[in-house]
Amino acid sequence: MSYSESKLKIFSCSSNPKLANEIAKYIGVELGKAEMNKFSDGEIHIRLDDSVRGSDVYVIQSTSAPVNDHLIELLVMVDALKRASAKTINVVIPYYGYARQDRKARSRDPITAKLVANLIEKAGAHRVIAMDLHAMQIQGFFDIPVDHLLGVPILGDYFHEKGLPLPVVVSPDHGGVVRARRLADTLQAPLAIIDKRRPEPNVVEVMNIIGDVAGRTAILIDDIIDTAGTIALAAKALKEAGAKDIYACCTHPVLSGPAIERLEASPIVEIVVTDTIALHEPIGTSKLRVLSVAPLMGEAIVRIHKHQSISKLFEPHA
Repeated sequence: MSYSESKLKIFSCSSNPKLANEIAKYIGVELGKAEMNKFSDGEIHIRLDDSVRGSDVYVIQSTSAPVNDHLIELLVMVDALKRASAKTINVVIPYYGYARQDRKARSRDPITAKLVANLIEKAGAHRVIAMDLHAMQIQGFFDIPVDHLLGVPILGDYFHEKGLPLPVVVSPDHGGVVRARRLADTLQAPLAIIDKRRPEPNVVEVMNIIGDVAGRTAILIDDIIDTAGTIALAAKALKEAGAKDIYACCTHPVLSGPAIERLEASPIVEIVVTDTIALHEPIGTSKLRVLSVAPLMGEAIVRIHKHQSISKLFEPHA
C-alpha cells in the first residue's frame, strides 16, 4: 500500500528505531528524515530534513530509559513538527513512562503521569496512540483523543499456537485481574490470582494463591516486568503450589536492575515480551522470547489515517 499522495508521514525519535522501521515497512512508507543531536551541555536539538507541511504525521517514541531524555526528545520533535506546519501530529507511544505514578499513593505525592500528559498535549500533539497503559484512567488525563491498544491479542495468539497442556492464567496481583481474564478467555483457561502486598517500592511479599494451579501449566501475565521481583516471587510460589511448568509474559520489558538475574534463576521456562521497549544485546538470558507489536501499531495507524474503526484491534484474535 502507498500513502504518498495522502501525506501520511512517519518519524522516529531515538528510543526504538527498529520498531519504527518495522511499522513504516508494514504501512508502506519510508521513515521521515530528521537529525537528532545533543549539544555539549546535554541539550537536545532536532532538525527536520523532510517537509511536513499539511501532512498527517505519526511520531514513534517510547518514553523508556533514559526516560527523561526520551520524553524531552519527543516534546522537541512535536514542537518542531508544529512549527513546520504539520496538519496533525499523532504521538505513538508504545511504552508510556511515568505511567505508574498515576495517583497520589500518599500525602504530597505528585501525579506525574498526568503531568506528562499535559506536556505532550501542550507541545502540540493532536492524538496519542499508546500500548497497554499501566492504568486505564491515564486515557482521561488527556483532552485529545487517545487510542489504547492492548498486548493481550499478541500474547494470546502466541500461547494459543503453542498449545500448552492444562493452562491456567495467573495474575500476579489483584490489579492485573482484568488483563489476566482477557488472556484466560482467549485460551479458554481458568484464572488464578496471587494475593500479594508491597511494603515498599520494588519489594513484594506473596500472601496466598487464589485458584487451582496444581499439575497445570501456569502463565503469569503482567503489563510491565521491571526488576522482576513480583514475577520471580510469584513463579516460586506457583512451583511450591504444584504448578508443572511456568511461563511469564508482559507487554513492556523494562528489565531494570537485577531483573535478568532474577528471571534466569527463577523456575520460569520462558518469558514472552513485546518490542515496545528496545532490548539491547546481549540480553543475558536465553529464556526471553520477543514478539513484535509493529503489525498491530501499523494497522492502527492505517485505520486512524483512513478514519476507520480500530476497536476490533482491541480484542483477542484466537
